[in-house]
Amino acid sequence: MVKEDFEVIIGLEVHAELSTKTKIFCSCPTEFGAAPNTHTCPICMAMPGTLPVLNEKVVEYAVKAGLATNCEIARDSKNDRKNYFYPDTPKAYQISQYDKPLCEHGYVEIDDKEGNKKKIGLTRIHIEEDAGKLNHDELGGGSLVDLNRAGVPLIEIVSEPDLRSSEEVEKYLRKLKSILEYIEVSDCKMQEGSFRADVNVSVRKKGDNKLGTRTEMKNMNSFRSITRAIEYEVERQIDIIEEGGKVEQESLRWDDVSGKTFSMRDKEDAEDYRYFPEPDLVAIKLSEEYIENIKNTLPELPESRKQRYLEQYKLSEKDAKLITSSKYLSDLFEQTIEICHNPKAVCNWIISDISRILNETEMEPIEIPFDSKQLGELIILIDKGTISSSIGKKVLVELFENPRSPEEIIKEKGWLQISDEGAIKEIVTKILEANPQSVVDYKGGKDRALGFLVGQAMKETKGKANPQMLNKMFLEELNK
Repeated sequence: MVKEDFEVIIGLEVHAELSTKTKIFCSCPTEFGAAPNTHTCPICMAMPGTLPVLNEKVVEYAVKAGLATNCEIARDSKNDRKNYFYPDTPKAYQISQYDKPLCEHGYVEIDDKEGNKKKIGLTRIHIEEDAGKLNHDELGGGSLVDLNRAGVPLIEIVSEPDLRSSEEVEKYLRKLKSILEYIEVSDCKMQEGSFRADVNVSVRKKGDNKLGTRTEMKNMNSFRSITRAIEYEVERQIDIIEEGGKVEQESLRWDDVSGKTFSMRDKEDAEDYRYFPEPDLVAIKLSEEYIENIKNTLPELPESRKQRYLEQYKLSEKDAKLITSSKYLSDLFEQTIEICHNPKAVCNWIISDISRILNETEMEPIEIPFDSKQLGELIILIDKGTISSSIGKKVLVELFENPRSPEEIIKEKGWLQISDEGAIKEIVTKILEANPQSVVDYKGGKDRALGFLVGQAMKETKGKANPQMLNKMFLEELNK
């Protein structure tokens, strides 16, 4: 038996924190990063005698997410109690939804490895409250509870087991994250836990109809970690089966340092949670008019915007896809065009240098520290010949490290482009005299010699010489 004899089955439960100003059942603020236990009240701390009141904005955002992912919206829905005890869940139960979720039977479309469209089914989207957070004190040997996050509204997006590889999982998660950003229901800041996934993995022999025993990796908030964890877990399960063992249904913890999964507890099934209707909240009834109004306010979604970029700006399929994959990149693209009126240049900066720096620093597009005005000003300075594109790259690095006006950066660093004819002529003469062999090569028909000479001149001037003037003057001298 070999690895190719197996099929991988993956389903995801994605939790996205909603961008409401207040929590799901009380008026405490939801901002991230406050001092521990300062965004709390008797309701979200589950004091005796308190009653929850459902935040209507949570329902609106969940319906918006459902419509954007092709779901059917329930006209009749309710909240349920999900009973389990964790130290950071003050009530010892979670208010969630069980048999009547707000949204069902949707899908998100991705490209498979052959480039064909593939629909990943969504079983449901439901609303629920987030738990608090445990801060482990290794020195003191205990844990401190921070309840700021308790009661922050979530939507849980449950996929069908339609995913077949870690690559498909990453495409699905990126697409889903992009949709939620576009409709502005969640900021999806993975580093803050606003967008995280529970990953269910099982394997079976190819040709089998019965699903294998699944394991679940909890609360993962990094594309890289999710990909690595899936690949490790698939190998682990196949090895167990090949050795005649049996995969146990359990919840696992992924350790990024060791690159391994570790058992946390047995995996619960729905009956373990003893769901029952939440007695302190009334049923949720949605009118046709309510749903239609939300549908009519949906903004342009990634696929639609990508198509528009292909037609309006003549971008390539690849470039349009990369830019529209993030609402923040897409907005930066459009807003910068309004300033510099050079779509091609804006596209090139985003897909090359900006994307490269984001990848190297593992930053999310939402964390880009400069705005469209600063990027537009940089492109205008290059178009006007004030600086060269190589100096522009240095300015961009400065914008990431200490954002301010590009003009201010150029003056401060002494990066103004040399465009004085006399100064350029002096540089050209110096480089020609220092490289007689390149002159001979050029005259012998080797055109690459010109590029070498221009490169030497740019090196001499630390990228400040006007490249167009250099080219012109070198040609004039070489063709004499």
